[in-house]
Amino acid sequence: RVQTPTLALIVRRFEEIQHFIPKQYWEIKTNYRDVIFSATSGRFDTVEDATKVIEEIKENLFEIVSFEQKKGKEAPPKLFDLTSLQVECNKKFGFSADDTLKYIQNLYEKKMVTYPRVDTTFLPNDVYPKIEDTLRAMEPYANFIEPLLRQPIRKSKKVFDDTKITDHHAIIPTGVRPSGLILEEKRVYDLIARRFIAAFYPDCIVSNTTVLGMVIDYEFMATGKVILEEGWRVLYPKKETDKEENAEADQEQLMPIFVKGETGKHIPDLLEKMTQPPKMLTEATLLRAMETAGKQMEDEELRELMKENGIGRPSTRANIIETLFKRKYMVREKKNLVPTKTGIQLINTIQNELLKSAELTGIWERKLRQIEKGEYDPKTFLDEMKEMVTSLVAEVRLEHHEKIVIEQSAEEKKTEKEENPEKSVPEKPVARKREEKVVDFSTLYCPKCKKGMILKGNTAYGCSEYKVGCTFIVMFEQYGKKLTEKQAFTLIQKGKSPKITGLTVNGQKVDGVLRFDEGFGVVVEE
Repeated sequence: RVQTPTLALIVRRFEEIQHFIPKQYWEIKTNYRDVIFSATSGRFDTVEDATKVIEEIKENLFEIVSFEQKKGKEAPPKLFDLTSLQVECNKKFGFSADDTLKYIQNLYEKKMVTYPRVDTTFLPNDVYPKIEDTLRAMEPYANFIEPLLRQPIRKSKKVFDDTKITDHHAIIPTGVRPSGLILEEKRVYDLIARRFIAAFYPDCIVSNTTVLGMVIDYEFMATGKVILEEGWRVLYPKKETDKEENAEADQEQLMPIFVKGETGKHIPDLLEKMTQPPKMLTEATLLRAMETAGKQMEDEELRELMKENGIGRPSTRANIIETLFKRKYMVREKKNLVPTKTGIQLINTIQNELLKSAELTGIWERKLRQIEKGEYDPKTFLDEMKEMVTSLVAEVRLEHHEKIVIEQSAEEKKTEKEENPEKSVPEKPVARKREEKVVDFSTLYCPKCKKGMILKGNTAYGCSEYKVGCTFIVMFEQYGKKLTEKQAFTLIQKGKSPKITGLTVNGQKVDGVLRFDEGFGVVVEE
């Protein structure tokens, strides 16, 4: 119910990257008064089209047609629930979701933070009178807290909202002085403490600048942002901000004052770029995807609304991820989550998309919560489940699948060899020979559509995309001879089989090689 759709998210992202074909494109930028402007027309697919524009504009003057400066406010980040804390710890420190849960649980048991297994980022109104005492008790952060105590503590609807509270509220410090902590626990506590203090600081005030320019009929734009009043950002020195914020900040540029109608010379430039594949999932991005049932959402308010439709609960997501590791369905490569051959085979073996659907699991989770609140009839839910399961079982019984190979790590193989030394002695040459013949068709992509995986049926090999129109098929028997698995595997993998004896062509026995013609039919090459 939760592991399969979670693994499906990882496998699908991996396959998107594997199938991604980078494409070359070009962008036009121009430098006017040491500010880089980008062409609003977007990217060019050919260098000829882009070069033609460069030639047109390079001898003409650049004219400012619009210059706008607007003050904006950036509210403090929301308090932590368990998932957002796990995401932040993975981004900043590379902690796994399971490790973060262990560290925060230790802090809770030492009475330094409130209950951690929560899915809300809000506090109830009855906590507000206790905030000042909690802040005063946080002596290690006195330099940040002292300015807050000079006036009444800020009370914002973005922090205090009784309607967003269930059994517990957001994770905050209790005021108990942190002591006897290991480094990892100190880091987790520091994140929670700073986020808590920031919630009561003023908004960050920024000046957003947008400039539009024209050269002949081509429009260019430049944007910049300047922080006027740091507000809550004083708690986050620039070196400590996460990589994404740094990357965004690096793109901002300081703007001089422009005057509408001014003109001048500019220096156009042509940038050659390549489209980039999606990024591999990390535990941080996977947790966010689980929280929103696979939908990518940057907006915090939308994410809050989608929490009712998420995969699992905050307290169970770390365990779901760890189970996928333990079962060898995926591995970590630095921060990236990479599915194993076993994990890929499992997801591609499951033909029915419902069984892999993150959204379906999210809907189930929502209905279970509605039942918990008395808003949905349990009998209706059970009847729906019975009907769906009966239908799925009937469908799955009609499908034929390859066996899934469970990968073993080198350490496991070594342990097994030490525990069963007799297995390592090749007493039966026949058994070893049989082992060498084993081939795994589910690792092969369809040579025709390039999307599906190869499936083995009762009489032929086919493509997993057959339901959407792929007609690729290789019969077990070809030209009067049943192919061995190795011969069929080589034919599908390389487009050409090894030499096969005893094929029947026009009533004659011949030796030859099987290959695919242009329509992926099997022909003999003598």
